[in-house]
Amino acid sequence: MTNAEILAQYGPREAMEYDVVIVGGGPGGLATAIRLKQLAAEKGQDVSVVVLEKGSEPGAHTLSGAIMDPKALTELIPDWKEKGAPLNQPVTEDAMVFFSEKSSLRTPNFLLPKCFHNEGNFVVRLGFVTKWLADQAEALGVEIFPGFAAAEVLYHEDGSVKGIATGNMGVGKDGEPTGDFQLGMELHGKYTIFSEGSRGHLGKQLIAKFNLDEGKDPQAYGLGIKELWEIDPARHKPGMVLHTGGWPMDSKTYGGGFLYHLEDNLVTLGFVTGLDYANPYLSPFEEMQRWKTHPNIRYYLEGDEAKGIKPAKRISYGARAITAGGILSLPKLVFPGGALVGCDAGFLNASRIKGSHAAIKTGMLAAEAAYDAIVAGRQGDELAAYETAFENSWLYEELWKARNFKTWFKKGLSTATVMNGLEQFLLKGCIPWTLHRDKPDHAYLKPAAECQPIAYPKPDGKLTFDRLSSVFISNTNHGEDQPAHLTLKDASVPVNINLAKYAGPESRYCPAGVYEFVADTDKGGNAQRLQINAQNCVHCKTCDIKDPTQNIVWVTPEGGGGPNYSGM
Repeated sequence: MTNAEILAQYGPREAMEYDVVIVGGGPGGLATAIRLKQLAAEKGQDVSVVVLEKGSEPGAHTLSGAIMDPKALTELIPDWKEKGAPLNQPVTEDAMVFFSEKSSLRTPNFLLPKCFHNEGNFVVRLGFVTKWLADQAEALGVEIFPGFAAAEVLYHEDGSVKGIATGNMGVGKDGEPTGDFQLGMELHGKYTIFSEGSRGHLGKQLIAKFNLDEGKDPQAYGLGIKELWEIDPARHKPGMVLHTGGWPMDSKTYGGGFLYHLEDNLVTLGFVTGLDYANPYLSPFEEMQRWKTHPNIRYYLEGDEAKGIKPAKRISYGARAITAGGILSLPKLVFPGGALVGCDAGFLNASRIKGSHAAIKTGMLAAEAAYDAIVAGRQGDELAAYETAFENSWLYEELWKARNFKTWFKKGLSTATVMNGLEQFLLKGCIPWTLHRDKPDHAYLKPAAECQPIAYPKPDGKLTFDRLSSVFISNTNHGEDQPAHLTLKDASVPVNINLAKYAGPESRYCPAGVYEFVADTDKGGNAQRLQINAQNCVHCKTCDIKDPTQNIVWVTPEGGGGPNYSGM
């Protein structure tokens, strides 16, 4: 049954009314909610605010490196330290190292531009910070509904956003309601704020419907793959921050690694691959595993019996797309009845490898604009004050100075290193030129016949691993008897085009083993078909971004499904 048929038979849906509906319980959405309640309390008024979070709890789907600049958090909650915010490990050392396969070269710190310095910042587990922000929001009276996925944008007759509807629960694989069926509910708001993270399912629809990206550069994305390890205390350096460039990426492919030392003998490490890569044989997951075999990374993870060093233990795994186009790819932030904040719009500063401070700041700015509109008796119009406030903020200045950072890498690693050094170190970001992109990431993929296959080593199960064992420690789960949330516009395209022309890149760019080409026994011979293992999906959104035919569409599964990260 289609959703319309389900509504006709089981509807209407229950509706709840709020002043502001917020989609997404990450740092941006929670900052929006907190700021709204703060403003209402200051004026002795009441504003009703609800936050929907598709994860099982706030922070369950949150994944980031992460180094956090506390600037925006301090503006939002000045006494965050006294209130127990889990920013426990200040950065104590920065290292920027360029890798070749067997050796490395460290850039002297006095030559590092300001964007690579992290004095005053903290190495954090962003999932824990998110949970703490949720506690602060609830203490102010914000309603948070975890385990409810916003599946549909609702509109008034005049085309303005009315709110959202959550997904139906208890629908079987065949699309028919089961005995556990529960109709979704509607949440209506005077304004609806979308903070779903990178490549938000509803944000993507809103950008298209209202032409919010008209006149902007195509958005750019990366895929961040991350692991959390417990290492031997003798190799642990609390607060040390290591960034790497070069190997295993070739000189034309954007990518880099990170290894951050948290407290309690924990390190968080990972690799980011730009999704504008050209070779369809490239596997971001395998590149990350290969990166760990470099001597500089292996040092922290392998044991040394002669020195009494115990092997490190991998604790968790996850992956998430990163919106990295910067200010030149930012869509218009507002539309009738709502706004985009955080990575749903794309506020990450790629040069600093930071986005949580930007998400919090934009959430605050959107909240202030929405609050002023509500107390003035307005609703359903454009919050133009939000865009104006952003353009006058320190965040706008920060992003403007970094506008060329990622684009330089299309000219190769050496050119990018020199030019970014010139821009950020010598000119302090005050640069007279602007570089533009003219293609989305999926359009950079070349036919397989034009590219060289990549032979990746087999995992050893100690330092390097396969995808399925990795997904297992992400605690990912989806109900088996529900429709696949990874949908195809045309079921023939994966074999007839993606496999035939591009050697089936979906089987490699997915970091969770969701897509497999298997023998099609119905057709016999050498025929193949695409098998979608939707239960494995960690909600990274890479398939929705990188599919060369844009045939894969990620839609929301039942609320609560997906990964259950613990402080990632």
